[in-house]
Amino acid sequence: MSDAITLTGSYKTAETRGKTRSLRTLVSIRRYASPIVLVCLWQIACSSGLLSTRLVASPVQIAVTGWTLVRDGTLPFNLGVSLLRAGSGLGLAISLGVALALVSGLSRIGEDIVDAPLQILRTLPALALVPLYILWFGIGETPKILLVALGATFPIYLNLHKGIRSIDPKLVEMASTLGLSRWQTIRDVFLPGALPDFLTGLRYAVGVSWLMLVVAEQVNAESGIGHMMMDAQDFLRTDIILVGLLVYGVLGLMSDQIVRFLESTLLAWRPDGRKGRTA
Repeated sequence: MSDAITLTGSYKTAETRGKTRSLRTLVSIRRYASPIVLVCLWQIACSSGLLSTRLVASPVQIAVTGWTLVRDGTLPFNLGVSLLRAGSGLGLAISLGVALALVSGLSRIGEDIVDAPLQILRTLPALALVPLYILWFGIGETPKILLVALGATFPIYLNLHKGIRSIDPKLVEMASTLGLSRWQTIRDVFLPGALPDFLTGLRYAVGVSWLMLVVAEQVNAESGIGHMMMDAQDFLRTDIILVGLLVYGVLGLMSDQIVRFLESTLLAWRPDGRKGRTA
C-alpha cells in the first residue's frame, strides 16, 4: 500500500515538473513571439516595396552583410577594438568610482570635497566635453577610453556611496567593540554591506559604457564599430549601420547578463539571495 502511495506521489511530482517545464517553454515562446513577428513583417514590407531598402535594409540583407563582414575580418577586427576600449574605460571607471565612493561615503569631509564637483560634472553633456578631450588628449585612444570612463564612473560612485551610507550603525559599533581596525571595518563591514548597491551601479555602468562608446567612436576614430557605421553612412549602407546597431545591442545584453550572473553568485550568501537577482 505504501509503495503504491509512493509511486502515485512520484508520478504526480513528475507530472507537476512536466507541467512546469511546459509552462516555462510557453512563457519563453510568448516572450520572443512579438520580436519574431515584427522581423517577419519588416522583411515582408521590404520585399513588397513598402519600405525602401535604401532607407532601411531588410533582415535578410542585414544577415548577409553581417556574415560577409565576419568572413572578410572587418567585423571581428572592429569588434575587438571596441571591446578593448569599453573594457579599459569600464575598468578605469570601477577604480575611480570605488575610490571616490569610499572617500565620500566614509567621511563627511571627504563628501564635502568630492561629492559637489562630481555632481556638477555628472550634469555636463558628454558631447560638450569631446572638443576639450581632443585638445587635451589628442585624437588617439586616450580620449575615447576616458569618455567611456567618465560616463561609467557616476553610476558606480552614486550607488556605492548610497550603499556605504546605508550600513547599519550598529554593525560599525560592533566592529569597533571587537577591536577591528579601520581597514578591517571597511573590508569586513562596509564593502560586503554595500556590495548589492555596487553591483546595481555596475549594471548601470556597463550600459552607460556602451552608450559612451558610441559617442567616442564617432569622433575622429579610425577603427571600431562606431567608425564602421560612420563609414557606411557616407555610402548610404544602411545594412552595415544596422549590423553595427545589432552588435551594440547584443554586446549590451551579454554584458548585462554577466553582471546578473555575478549578482546571483556573489549575493548567494544572503537569505534573500534569489531576490538579489535583478529582474
